[in-house]
Amino acid sequence: MTIEQRIARAEEALKEQFARIEAIEEAGTRRILKAFQEHQVAYRHFAPTTGYGYDDVGRDTLERIFADLFGTEAAIVRPSIASGTHAISLCLFGLTLPGDHILSATGMPYDTLENIIGWGAGEAPVGSLKEMGITYGQVELKDGRIDIDAVDRAITPNTKLVIAQRSRGYDWRPSLMPEDFAELAEMLHRKHPGVRLMVDNCYGEFVCEKEPSHYGADVCVGSLIKNPGGGIAPTGGYIVGTQEAVTRISYRLTAPGIGLEVGSYAASYQPFYQGLFMAPHTVAQAIKTACLAARVFEDLGMVTTPASTEPRADIIQAIQMKTPERLVAFCQGIQMASPIDSMALPEPWAMPGYNDPVVMAAGTFVSGASVELSADAPMREPFTAYLQGGLTYAHGRIALGQALQRMVDTGALTLE
Repeated sequence: MTIEQRIARAEEALKEQFARIEAIEEAGTRRILKAFQEHQVAYRHFAPTTGYGYDDVGRDTLERIFADLFGTEAAIVRPSIASGTHAISLCLFGLTLPGDHILSATGMPYDTLENIIGWGAGEAPVGSLKEMGITYGQVELKDGRIDIDAVDRAITPNTKLVIAQRSRGYDWRPSLMPEDFAELAEMLHRKHPGVRLMVDNCYGEFVCEKEPSHYGADVCVGSLIKNPGGGIAPTGGYIVGTQEAVTRISYRLTAPGIGLEVGSYAASYQPFYQGLFMAPHTVAQAIKTACLAARVFEDLGMVTTPASTEPRADIIQAIQMKTPERLVAFCQGIQMASPIDSMALPEPWAMPGYNDPVVMAAGTFVSGASVELSADAPMREPFTAYLQGGLTYAHGRIALGQALQRMVDTGALTLE
């Protein structure tokens, strides 16, 4: 059977799954369209500003739209937020004081947060929460779900913030649905009213019809070069939540007493508005690509999570390649099928902020944009590839075929 025949067979098996994805896309588009209309978005909202940015109508309206879409009281949506990690860091520093304790309800956070928290024994990294006297603990997931009782027991008198990561990151565990945070939020608000819940929502926006903030999360945070930027936003991040929490975080963004009142952007806001409008469609394209990849590799006898027909909580598809040769060849094939830097062949390297060498395919229009088709992985057993993104399903389909061909050409994979 040829590679094309394998892909066509996988597509045929996914018709019902694709229909579900398209229904969520339409629901998300309706919500965004309604928000744009209610806030009377017009061409004037795209105008750039300079200097302090006082009374920036484009910035302020975009933030109100994000708050509405996520069901929260307030939002920070800024091009000056450099990444999802930067947005999370603002929250961690903004919502804690020296002597406070942070508890993770989903085990070890994403690798790039370790230096921010100051995780581990030894001297605290310069500038970390640990250096400031803020302590950290974590509760592991139980059977892939938040262990509510264990979180309750782990909360100390000094605990002020419970954090949770929706996406799997580089872990072999299920990503969490928005409703999976409901019980945790209810328990915290009822038994520990001084403790806030912050959810790292990266990779999860618009995958479902609602977000964790609709189920009680006090703060949700993410990157605009992932899902909510729709593949158009050139940079930025967002934070949504209660007015009190967002105000505290905004004082870390700028300065105490100034907060959200300043912050100009000398380029047009159009890509942020247009990217948000495109987000449900772009996310749907990425999820279809992920489902197809899962089905093709399942047919080849490999283990995937989520499985091709399972409900989706984020855009990430994990595939156990089992050997480093397969992993590297797969990522190289994705890179070779990219519109940008297709001539480059990624090799594992010591990427800043990560504990293991990382191989990364990312031939994207916006540097590092995870909502565009990319694949990356730490070089550790069982050599799991993490595929995400895809501005169009057609490109995802083509790239998957080229990745399989690269695996065959290098001898990493044999097709019967």
